[in-house]
Amino acid sequence: MMSAVMHRIKVINDISELVPVLRAVDSPVKLKLVQRLAEAWLTADDVEREFGKEGSKALQFFEKLKLIDTRWVAREGRRQPDKSYHFYYSTVNINTTTPLSEISEILSIASMPDRDYTKLEKRIYDAVGVEGRFFSDVGEELGMTPTRLKGLVKRSDKLEYRGHRIERFDGESTG
Repeated sequence: MMSAVMHRIKVINDISELVPVLRAVDSPVKLKLVQRLAEAWLTADDVEREFGKEGSKALQFFEKLKLIDTRWVAREGRRQPDKSYHFYYSTVNINTTTPLSEISEILSIASMPDRDYTKLEKRIYDAVGVEGRFFSDVGEELGMTPTRLKGLVKRSDKLEYRGHRIERFDGESTG
């Protein structure tokens, strides 16, 4: 029986979409996890066992960014099926023309040290509040360009876009 392999392409039309792709492989653990998820379906337990807490946190980050596919699998000796994960994309296509200032901004956000990033993330998190807010209102209040704000939110594991709004990410809204 022949097995069909699905090739999915992540198309990047907006330069801020580069941030999650770069952050998905910004540590040895994340890089190895991406490689394992590209070749096999793994459960959260598999990831925890093989990659520890950092791997589990990366898995949640990948799910938030919609970089991984999920399915339920029955395991021998278990009553309930387990949710398993696989990397969704096999190829990245970057198709954008961007001013040098914006690409520089995005690359600096993607490579910013965690301690510096955390301060900016907290400002956005506090500005968004429990209810969430419109993207343009948050940008105006914090004095951030749309490119900067998008890049910062795309890097976050605590914030997400929902339509034209930025909201706090609760971990239950994807998948």
